[in-house]
Amino acid sequence: MRRRRRRADWATRLPTWREACPALIAGALKRASARPSGNWFVVGASRDVRAGGRPCGRTVGGVEVVLWRSDAGELQAGPGACPHLGAPLRDSRVRCGTLVCHWHGLVLDGGSFAGWDPYPVHDDGVLVWVRLDTVGGEEPSERPVVPVRPAAGSGVDAVFQAVGRCEPQDVVANRLDPWHGSWFHPYSFVDLTVARPPRGEEEDDAFVVDVSFRVTGSLVAPVRAEFTAPEPRTVVMRITEGEGVTSVVETHATPLTGEADERPRTAVVEAVVAASDRRGFALARAAAPALRPLMRRTAARLWRDDLAYAERRWALRSTGRFPA
Repeated sequence: MRRRRRRADWATRLPTWREACPALIAGALKRASARPSGNWFVVGASRDVRAGGRPCGRTVGGVEVVLWRSDAGELQAGPGACPHLGAPLRDSRVRCGTLVCHWHGLVLDGGSFAGWDPYPVHDDGVLVWVRLDTVGGEEPSERPVVPVRPAAGSGVDAVFQAVGRCEPQDVVANRLDPWHGSWFHPYSFVDLTVARPPRGEEEDDAFVVDVSFRVTGSLVAPVRAEFTAPEPRTVVMRITEGEGVTSVVETHATPLTGEADERPRTAVVEAVVAASDRRGFALARAAAPALRPLMRRTAARLWRDDLAYAERRWALRSTGRFPA
């Protein structure tokens, strides 16, 4: 942590438009889009699907999905429509670990029944993923591409979710443009410079960024971070030097509508996993339930602006005023 003595006026910042070359951002996006996802999609926070709790309903690529847990905590997922008469299973109940349809009492235990077949699902401890082969259209994989995070139990995690009128690529493109940070988010970032853009090689396809996170007033936390895209719908910011080394911010973009929809909608599911070697961080871990709402509010402020960016990008692409 350090105090920043001077408070630069917004209009006096050095322009970054030359460095934020559209071709460079488009190249990083193209390489990310070409990486395999195995047809896995992030659908929410692991803690939102609780053993003994209500089922959760999600939509991915126009496909209804229902998720629930058995009494032992095992995650289950499948089509969101009851195979009997199409009731929305998200409104049903979980009894003794089985899903009971609230229209006629049909019971689903997570196995195949009358054309209702379960979806592969993965709980990585922070996020829940569902594999939808008809939506992804790729070669399926056994597990999703889960980013490397701080060691289990060493961090504090929070998950923020929002929805925008755009496509996943517009969300990813926003994250692959770190130059906008200090201009568009001066309330959170100062002294941002891109120390090294991607070199267009798989082994070195990262944006290396030096930036100070605004803590309070003139108090800032300078760090070096890397932005990478391990799969088409995920961008990871990992702190490599400075306060909170190994901490990550994972931004996952999940399409809610199908490809043919003229008014696409995309869910942003952002997981923050914060870690620190400071002595007092153990207190932060103990206070995690109280800290999570604050972490989500911080993310909400950023995404209020970043979704405007992504939605604007889609609007321009959809009308031919910006390259698709």
